Formats: sequence, structure tokens, C-alpha cells
Amino acid sequence: MMKIAKTLSHKITNHSRIFDATLEVYNHALSFIIDIIEKEFDHLDDMTTKSIVPLVEKLIHTTKSNPLPKYREFDSLFYKFPSYFRRGAIATAFGKVKSYRSHYRNWEEEKAIVLSEGKKFKKKPPRLQLEHKEFPVFYRGNMFERTSDTTAQIKVFHKNDWVWVEIEFKKQDLYKRGVWDWKENNPKLVKVGKKYFLHFSYQSKVTLSKTKMKDQKACAVDLGVNNSAVCSVIDANGTVLARKFMIQPKEKDQLYTMTNKLRKVQRNSGWISAPNFWRRINGLQKQIVNNTSHEIVKFANEHHCDVIVFEYLDKMKVPKGVWGAKKLRFKLRYWRKKGIQNKVEEMAHYLGMRISRVNARNTSALAYDGSGFVERNDKKDLAMFTTGKVYHADLSASYNIGARYFIRGIQKSISEKKWLALQAKVPELSKRTNTTLSSLISLNLAQ
Repeated sequence: MMKIAKTLSHKITNHSRIFDATLEVYNHALSFIIDIIEKEFDHLDDMTTKSIVPLVEKLIHTTKSNPLPKYREFDSLFYKFPSYFRRGAIATAFGKVKSYRSHYRNWEEEKAIVLSEGKKFKKKPPRLQLEHKEFPVFYRGNMFERTSDTTAQIKVFHKNDWVWVEIEFKKQDLYKRGVWDWKENNPKLVKVGKKYFLHFSYQSKVTLSKTKMKDQKACAVDLGVNNSAVCSVIDANGTVLARKFMIQPKEKDQLYTMTNKLRKVQRNSGWISAPNFWRRINGLQKQIVNNTSHEIVKFANEHHCDVIVFEYLDKMKVPKGVWGAKKLRFKLRYWRKKGIQNKVEEMAHYLGMRISRVNARNTSALAYDGSGFVERNDKKDLAMFTTGKVYHADLSASYNIGARYFIRGIQKSISEKKWLALQAKVPELSKRTNTTLSSLISLNLAQ
């Protein structure tokens, strides 16, 4: 059982400018509290949000039991400031100060190491930022009251006073988004450009698949630069049940066209910020990530998979002097492999599917049939086996990815003595980075 969450955005269709003052006052109060926490508290490591809130409130807020707080100007500067906003600002300020101090300690440790080696240390220390653009949470009852599916009353700062106003917002189809029976949390007011939105987060609990290893089906995914993803469904016996290619040529062609235009402009004019170029580039990358993720999860769900298997993909080094290395480095720069994996993980958990990762070494270099290392063509999409067979390189890799997941699971489920006996029958099992789909089939026959 694990907790999952999803956020839905509701566009506010009236009062387009009335919320500006509310955000301004909230962030002004946040800056004030950040400064106080930095001045007053020397040690924050052992403190929690629950313990810091009453301590800071005692310093800034006047009550019957606390008539003379140290910083009385807070109540005069932020007259009638809502209590939930105040406590929310304290919690946010505590996190920012704690983060700053952690970065500063890391900077001091790095400085000490560099100086001990007799080198110069030119890195500037981190600074505590007081000015922020945070968005507040509107707590039900105190700050927010829903009056219908598309209307609500919300407390905002208007004409130097905190007043209730009626707002209208666009409805979301909770059935379509799959959250009709989830718990709805307090909304957050968010500004995007000149528009305002209410972001509602929904929480639920889901039980992930507990199917035994021998009965599982895995969706093995090979993420690539040319093909966005190549998927195959494999069972514990090594039988390939389904395959799917995700290419997205239109989006990638548009992406590379935009990036080449940007490079040309910067080559002629020097470095420029080019916000319009980056807006379109980031939009295309987001489209590729979202579309690929949805297709992977949809494919796995259609075939009732228990787990989706990826490779561990860290930074990839392209050797210099190799033909096509410059073009490959350019493509790798815009490859959002981690973004796809994170998105798939989030979506798969909603459906109760697990996520697993295996070692990426030699998954593409070894033929799935166990015939050894392959030779790739110039486009890197086809692989020639030592037997003369030509096969799709990414599809072969996806077979090996799924096989490694099952081989690892089998190894964990049996004793070390039995595993050593199986290695004698299937020698490639002695080194996990040499295992292929053929190794999984041989392992099942040897058991």
C-alpha cells in the first residue's frame, strides 16, 4: 500500500487582478519571517515545522497570553493577517532558511578541502534570499469555502482589508482524471502569466502488484534517441508476448529544426537569451515526454503487466573522434530520458504497476539470442549478429532488459548454493552484464 497524489488545475474566470495584492502581502510577510528565523535561531537541525511555528508566532504575534512580542511591528505591517497564512508562511520560511544553512555548510566544507590541497577557492558563498514569489494555500473554513462545483468564496486582501469574494473557476471532469473517489485537499492559488488558477491536490492509496515472479509479465522499455521508446512484453519463461515502437518523427523534426535555428542565431550574434526559441523548444520536449510516457503506460496496461522495466541511464559519454559523435552529443543534450522515466513511474503507480531498473551495460551491444556482440549500422538502428542475422537494435535491447529483470528476481528467490549450480549450467549468469533473453530461457530449462 502506498500513497499517491495528483494535482488538478482550475482556471479562475473572474477577478483577474484582485489577487495581485494578496500575493504581494503574503510574500512581504514571508520575507519578514525569513529574516527573523535567520536572526533568532542558531540551530535548526533538530527543529521541526511543528515546533518552529509556535516559537516564531510568539516572537511576532500579539495575543492575550503574549501581549508584548519582540517584533510587534509584524501585526502593524500586516494588519488582520489570517492565522493560516501566518503559519503557512512560517513553515515555508523555515524550509528556506534551513536549506540555505545546509548549502552554506556544504560550501564551507568544500572550501576547507580545496584550501587544504593548497589551491585557490573562488566559489562565492550562497546568500539567503529574502525576496520570493511563493503561492499561498487557502485552508477550508478559514480562507476558502466551496459553494458549488464551479464557484467558491475566498478570502483575499482587497482595499487594505481581508474580505471574502465570490470566484468562478472552470470545472474538471473528476471521472476522466480518475480522482472521483480521492480525498480533495486545500487549494493553492497559482499565477501563470496574467491568469490565476486554483490547484487542488487529490490523495489516495493504491496497492501495488504482488504477483509472484513466475506469474509476472514485464513491459521492458528501451529508451532511445532516434526511437523515443521500444517496448516489449515478456513473461518469466522468456516468451515475448507483444512489441511496440514509439518514434514521434514530427515532434523530433520540429525540435531539431528549432534548436538548429537557435544555434545559427547565436553563432551570428553571440549568446542571447532567446525566450521565444526556448519556449517552443521546452514545449516540444514536454510534448515528447508526455506522449511517450502515456503510450508506454497504455501499452503496459493493455497487456496487464505487473512491472515496467527501465535501464539505469546516467550521463552518457560520447568518445571524441568517432564518426557522428558531434551529432550524437547534440541529440543527447535534448534527450529527456529521466523525465520520461519519472513520468511513467508516477502514472504506473496510479494503476498499481511497479517500476524496476536494471544495469544498462551491454543491453544493446549483445544479441538477444546469445550469439555475442553485434555490429551496428551507421544509423545505429539495426544490429547484425555474428550469425549474419539482422535485427532491430532497440528491440533486441528491450528483450535483454526484460530478461535481466527476471534473472535478478530468480537469483533473489533461491539459495546461493543453487545459484552457483545454475551458473555451471549457464555460464553467462556469472556476470549479470552478460545476460540476455537467451540466458533467461536457458535458466528456466536448467531449473
